[in-house]
Amino acid sequence: MNVISNEQHKQKMQRRKEVQDERLADKKAEKGLILVNTGNGKGKTTAALGMVMRSLGHGYKVAIVQYIKGAWEPAEKAVLEKYSDQLNFHAMGEGFTWETQDRERDIEKAQAAWTQSLEYILNPEYRLVLLDEINIALKLGYLNVNTVIEGLEQKPENSHVILTGRGAPAELIAIADLVTEMSLIKHPFREQGIKAQPGIEF
Repeated sequence: MNVISNEQHKQKMQRRKEVQDERLADKKAEKGLILVNTGNGKGKTTAALGMVMRSLGHGYKVAIVQYIKGAWEPAEKAVLEKYSDQLNFHAMGEGFTWETQDRERDIEKAQAAWTQSLEYILNPEYRLVLLDEINIALKLGYLNVNTVIEGLEQKPENSHVILTGRGAPAELIAIADLVTEMSLIKHPFREQGIKAQPGIEF
């Protein structure tokens, strides 16, 4: 490990600040973003909910549509209900597909969720729309990816849409502005047989 003096550190940070200032100087545009949180690791929805909380903190209107987890009564919903004047929350799935075991009904629910989602996406009053676990619905063929992309292309200029869930299709990744892939390195369920716990998974 290289040990540098305080003065060397200060000079290094000054140079770094100059580089950062130059990078920021020509980046002034703002626009609504399409964000995708995908991958096999945990934290996709949690990261999206962090953006939801920021948007609510700024006083923006937000909508959340859950595609798969609807059979649960998430703890997040209990917290977010305090923002009911700014936030609309719809849990429109009926749980994981291995629990429902009814493909036709799962498709019907996913398509109803997309219809609801599109209303919010097209409404300029909503600054942020979170489509939770929609990527799974796309991966399983419950929704057509081109239909979803056509809807996203119609969103107002300054609104943001976050799409979460593993297995995001390549077509969606191609049109997104920001894509984050959560990688699974280690998991307590697999490694230690520890089941989902309140405050961590739900």
